[in-house]
Amino acid sequence: MKEVIITNTTQPNVKTVKAQYCDSFWSRLRGFTFRRRIDFKEGLLLVQGRQNRLDAAIHMLGVFTDLAVIWLNEDQEVVDRRLARSWRPLYVPRHPALYILELAPERWEDFQVGDRLNFETVCA
Repeated sequence: MKEVIITNTTQPNVKTVKAQYCDSFWSRLRGFTFRRRIDFKEGLLLVQGRQNRLDAAIHMLGVFTDLAVIWLNEDQEVVDRRLARSWRPLYVPRHPALYILELAPERWEDFQVGDRLNFETVCA
């Protein structure tokens, strides 16, 4: 699976995230399901087929840990963020999003609405 390094260009002091690039239905559906712990530098970047609120909704069923969830638009700007609690059925962003970044809950304060992020593909 493709990996990307994500940097917060608005807040350069924020540590980077190495994220799995999930652009297939099955990789997005699986997400962090059945994981009990997420490493501080680890993440998932869920890529939707189109930018809207409904497609960018997530579930936390089968996820055993809370997550910091960051929604971004097509310009890679943070449009919403939530601390998603395990086993909750649905979280819908307040604004249309194309990308969903899922992280360890300790990363919650690292990303604010309005921040711009940069994605760089990791070469294998």
